[in-house]
Amino acid sequence: MHDEGAGGGEAGRIGRGPGRLLLSLYGVFTVAAVSRSLVQMFTKFHDAPLAYVLSAVAGLVYAVITVALWRGGEAARRVALVCCSAELAGVIAVGTFTLVDPSAFPDATVWSDFGIGYLFLPLLLPVAGLLWLRRSAQPQQTR
Repeated sequence: MHDEGAGGGEAGRIGRGPGRLLLSLYGVFTVAAVSRSLVQMFTKFHDAPLAYVLSAVAGLVYAVITVALWRGGEAARRVALVCCSAELAGVIAVGTFTLVDPSAFPDATVWSDFGIGYLFLPLLLPVAGLLWLRRSAQPQQTR
């Protein structure tokens, strides 16, 4: 059974238009964060377990957002809203914590220093995602 809008028109597809760029970026970030964290956890977990687990969590959040954007529909939009909000809170919390107490993270996470290792995209993506999801919820005018 499909979510409303999942197979149909433009209004139900949050992964269309600007959402397509978000979908692509979240897909790339999913692969990057999950791959990096898996390699780190399997090769040097004892060095910085918190950092590596947080990177894995970030990758999972990115994956859920990617699927939600791809799937579309109102339920997927709500899931993406919750995940983008959680992602933004995580970036702000981890980014602040890594600046206040750098020794707590002997190795960087995706969200360290507000995502500086990824050109601050981990901070910008959830903001852009929240703005797009909010806009995509507004009723579309018919032509």
